[in-house]
Amino acid sequence: MNRVAWPALKRSMVAILRGVKPGEITGIGAALIEEGFEAVEIPLNSPDPFASIEALAEIAPQGVLVGAGTVLSEQDVDRLSNTGGRLFISPNVNPPVIARAAKHGMVTMPGVFTASEALAAIAAGASGLKFFPASVLGPSGIKAICAVLPPEIEVGAVGGVSDKDFAAYAAAGIRSFGMGSSLYAPGMTADDVRARAKAAVAAYDAVYSR
Repeated sequence: MNRVAWPALKRSMVAILRGVKPGEITGIGAALIEEGFEAVEIPLNSPDPFASIEALAEIAPQGVLVGAGTVLSEQDVDRLSNTGGRLFISPNVNPPVIARAAKHGMVTMPGVFTASEALAAIAAGASGLKFFPASVLGPSGIKAICAVLPPEIEVGAVGGVSDKDFAAYAAAGIRSFGMGSSLYAPGMTADDVRARAKAAVAAYDAVYSR
């Protein structure tokens, strides 16, 4: 089994740009990176997502993860690799798809909700786990499941999470997040996203740099 370790990011936040278009990705992506984001996910149900991933991967500095969310098939994984994507995020646990991404050397974070799903994802070679929707489980629910998981597996909270929730999750030992609608919505400009990114980074640093 291949497993790529979750990288040591200064701020373990993944920007989720669902609905972004290829013509706007470089401006929005650059704003996020300049403000301190080190991982960007473009869900595959966005317009022409592979074009956006390829464009952002070309300008992203070394060490910044660019990849896809809502990855459901091995074919999607292969295409993601061909466009330069290095981050795989899915809403579910599909062991062959996770293994294919790991074989390509990708950082992988499949979506889970239960201990059984979490352990199955780990067995398939996941780098980390995306607890989704985190707003339903809450920090205490995720913490309870983490008690049976290997400590080296990164745990992320995604879904209904904003920078206002960082302190509660930090108290539960969680430091990784997927930031979606609190950071970006279709139609927003690069300046809009920059302002939200700046606020998210400041909130993260206020909690995790103590």
